[in-house]
Amino acid sequence: MMLKLKRTPGLYLLGFMASGKTTIGYAVAQKLGWSFADLDSEIEREQGSSIADIFALHGEPHFRELESDVIRRHIGRIEAGLPWVIALGGGAILRPANWELIQNNGVTVWLDCPLEVVRRRLGDDVTRPLARDRAGLARLYETRRPLYSRADFRIEIDSDDAIEAASRILRLPIF
Repeated sequence: MMLKLKRTPGLYLLGFMASGKTTIGYAVAQKLGWSFADLDSEIEREQGSSIADIFALHGEPHFRELESDVIRRHIGRIEAGLPWVIALGGGAILRPANWELIQNNGVTVWLDCPLEVVRRRLGDDVTRPLARDRAGLARLYETRRPLYSRADFRIEIDSDDAIEAASRILRLPIF
């Protein structure tokens, strides 16, 4: 892995759905005294609608555009020097433009959570549009792993202990 000096104070958590991005991200932000944003929650709040409803009514491409807009808005804050921890949606890095913005404006951390743990955490949850097809979940998981692996750092999520995972992030050489 080649590390380069990042010019802006953004920390982006990426990984598959149910990998703990929100819980761990919030814990990291609290420890650092930084602002925190969960992109999926922000989109739901702004749209007054659940992600499942946005997918159902407008489709995934529309949702991805909303996601890109929120990323760009946060990048503007981060470029202004405001430190943020951002929990990205599982598919936020699918768009090359999003990946470029994120890579140029902070540090990315992949929360690498085993599929068995993802399945357990999802349980019977049908609110996540891309988790409804449980047969296709493994295929989606495997398709996204190479994209996540481009992150600056990888943290293995081997338990449900969010505080321990946050501590591992805070022990990275960037801090």
